Amino acid sequence: MPTSVPPSAPDANVRWHCPECGRAREGFAFAFGRCPDCATRLVRDGREDDALSALRCAFEVELGGRAFYQRAALQCDDEALRALFRRFAVMEGEHMELLGKRFGLDLADPAADFQLRTAAVHAGIEGPVRDADQLFRLAIALEERAAELFERRATALPPGTPERALYLALATEEDSHARQLEVERDRWMLARAEVSSTAAAMAQAAAEDVDAPRGNGAAWLLHGHPDDDIALACDGERMSYGQLRDRVARAATVWLARGLRPGERVAVKLPDGFDWVVTWLGAIWAGGVAVGVNPRIPAPEWRYILDEAGFDVIVAESNADTPPPWRDRVIDLAEGRRAVAAASPTAPLSVHPETPAFWVHSSGTSGWPKAVVHAHRCLREIGRVSAEHMGIERSDRLFASSRLFFAYPLTNLLLAGLRVGATLILDAQWPNARSVATTAAATHPTVLFSVPSLIRDLLHEGLATGLADAGVRLCVSAGEALPASLRFAWRQATGLPMIDGYGASEVLVLVLTALDGDDGLHPSPGVTAEPLDAEAAAAGGPTRLRIRCATQALGYLDRPAAQADSFRDGSFCPADLFVRTEGGGWRFAGREDALVKIRGRWVNLVELEERLAAGLPGVREAAAVCVPDADGVEAVALYVAGDDASREVLATRIALLPHHQRPAWLHPIDALPRTPTGKLMRRRLQDLHRTLR
Repeated sequence: MPTSVPPSAPDANVRWHCPECGRAREGFAFAFGRCPDCATRLVRDGREDDALSALRCAFEVELGGRAFYQRAALQCDDEALRALFRRFAVMEGEHMELLGKRFGLDLADPAADFQLRTAAVHAGIEGPVRDADQLFRLAIALEERAAELFERRATALPPGTPERALYLALATEEDSHARQLEVERDRWMLARAEVSSTAAAMAQAAAEDVDAPRGNGAAWLLHGHPDDDIALACDGERMSYGQLRDRVARAATVWLARGLRPGERVAVKLPDGFDWVVTWLGAIWAGGVAVGVNPRIPAPEWRYILDEAGFDVIVAESNADTPPPWRDRVIDLAEGRRAVAAASPTAPLSVHPETPAFWVHSSGTSGWPKAVVHAHRCLREIGRVSAEHMGIERSDRLFASSRLFFAYPLTNLLLAGLRVGATLILDAQWPNARSVATTAAATHPTVLFSVPSLIRDLLHEGLATGLADAGVRLCVSAGEALPASLRFAWRQATGLPMIDGYGASEVLVLVLTALDGDDGLHPSPGVTAEPLDAEAAAAGGPTRLRIRCATQALGYLDRPAAQADSFRDGSFCPADLFVRTEGGGWRFAGREDALVKIRGRWVNLVELEERLAAGLPGVREAAAVCVPDADGVEAVALYVAGDDASREVLATRIALLPHHQRPAWLHPIDALPRTPTGKLMRRRLQDLHRTLR
């Protein structure tokens, strides 16, 4: 069922101001009516703007509709009807994305008190829905009542205002959805045709290719390794490849006994360890879709992901932090262990290689992360970069400082490690420099996968040199840009080589890598990378890249606009920008939000941070952000984590910069705010600046 685009609202030259920071802005819509600088509710002529109220209400209607459909699918016993419920959830999610793209809505900021009140009010839901006719009546009522709400609000506003036109446009959109649902109801009554999600439809189309070799991604990972070789080591215990295969096959039996059907989703919300690996691989072995979830995920984000994903099985330490109705789908860790131990092994389900096997969530620095859908074929191809470019072998012992729900360690530690036949060292602790050094000293890894922020901490805390003594022969850095000064300091302190890698959740492997001595990042084996803007690249300017590799994702879950932007003509085009080096490689130039205009000239915040903080004793890390000055003119604020003695040297370095690059503020900070995967959260620093200046 296609999602239509709302009619365009009339052009309007609307003036806004922020009652907190006082900055004036001009435009039609800002994200949920909040100031981009300080997040205070914007006002127009002394009142909250009706247009923004309309947009927020529209978003909550779609959010409530998706939550209703996912819960209805959970309560439904008919498989075809379950698929239909989920298709309606997809429709609501796609419309939320359209609202966000068209009007600048921030999809990460629904109302704090939102549960299911919008769906309940607008659809009159009373109890579970069990049959198709009732579902369609309630779904149509949901859309019609939303249209009535917008029409009522429109009539309360003066004719000719932008707000009235927007409410009418939204009413038209909701009425169009109701008519589409009526068409679907007629089709259902005639044919009871099953409707699938975007990713499943792609997989079904690919499945018509009968010549493609069938198999199972989990089985490909575990095939061909000697039974007695050690696969996993954690907390003093070891598990061989033979034991791992047996336990994964038993876990698959448990999921199937719980009613898991091919393509249904299993959430793994556990600390790293044997149970995480067995649960995740067991889901794929059974033909399900495995999804790793941060065990420390905040409650609002967990609730959002539950409504987006519609998990059929959730494996967690307990069900305490999972809200109803999903709580009934939780298998707690103790129960799961008993069930796996008592089960008999089952054979892996053989599927088409393009069938979805697992999701990873993109580790964005703001907003809800997107679910990236990967196919079984990725697990057959996953080890090439590790084996051919990094030189990782069966005899290696691999350790990652980040946790497995993050795509970087999931790929390079678990998936590529198993494909190569290496031993994987797992750690249930939340990582910091001390825990990583302690685990390395006790387990003797030969390869360490880490991120620049933790590598910096290892150096500053004097723990880096002990890694070589523990047996580490190679370090791999990815997850964020690696400053040249940090890479040099690492080599000076440890004597160990470091591979700088660039990857993404959408391609899994490190598609661009730089070995010691390389001039920039170069495509890894099996990867091609071309500039999206060839003219800009030839002129020495920044460009996005067009990347092709065998581990490319099927796409995003229910994000057609984002998919159209990032996946083009069989390639992946990340939002990151790169510049050509003299040697033909690529140098990371930051994301589009790291390139800002100050006094009419471009400033690369990533390069500015490196130029000011590189090699400065006492400075652990630094970050620059673009913020408005007292007159509303854009300027740079620099945050520095370090001792006071460094401030004088920093001031000298700042004075030598061109005027447009000089930070107007220098803020000391204990530590930079980062995501659970280690990425810098610039927006948090922008919010903090308002309280400091």
